[in-house]
Amino acid sequence: MERQTLIRVEGLTKTFNKVNVIDNLSIRFHAGDRIALIGQNGAGKTTLIRCILGLYTYEGFLSVLNKNPRTQREEVLQQVGFVPQMPPPLAMTVKEIMHFFSVITESDRDTFYRITDDLNLDVKKHWNKPFLKLSGGMKQKLLVALALSRRPKILLMDEPTANLDPAARKVLVRYLEELPSDTLLILSSHRVKEIAHLVNRLVEMDLGKIVVDKAFDDDYHTSDDDF
Repeated sequence: MERQTLIRVEGLTKTFNKVNVIDNLSIRFHAGDRIALIGQNGAGKTTLIRCILGLYTYEGFLSVLNKNPRTQREEVLQQVGFVPQMPPPLAMTVKEIMHFFSVITESDRDTFYRITDDLNLDVKKHWNKPFLKLSGGMKQKLLVALALSRRPKILLMDEPTANLDPAARKVLVRYLEELPSDTLLILSSHRVKEIAHLVNRLVEMDLGKIVVDKAFDDDYHTSDDDF
């Protein structure tokens, strides 16, 4: 049975300062794909993710859940969870962020609290603290919990373990292992070693193009450190 296409990209080009950061890229991502999106800095991974989220204008065609992420962004984001590489500079308090996300995305609060507890983040202790004042690790844990508690159809994670301690990394991996089988997971990372058992497809980018797109091979090797 053919799997449902959740993201369709055709001839996508994104230019910054006359340089094609995404260069005539075409690819499809399907329900149930567990993708390791890899490549060096500047390969275009984060730019592709931001186009999918509707954050950038672009040339070419891009649909997410059969919707235009630019003109139907609110509808798209209701079904997409995202953990960015760099936490946004939010001035809202932890309590305000939780309320905001639970209203617009119908996140499950009990699930959110369970995940934060598992990540060893006492959110209520920091309830009235601005997000900006949290440590890097606390910000990342909060963003991970918000994304996972939504049970989205598409989960995008851009270097999600960048500020996580080893124990929190293990918790994150466990939750990713328990995702519904039809969830599309795209994990952008420089490294694939620790996520190898999570993924079934490898997509490698270089200079804005797809240079590898294949079923993940357990024998795939990189010289990078652990995830």
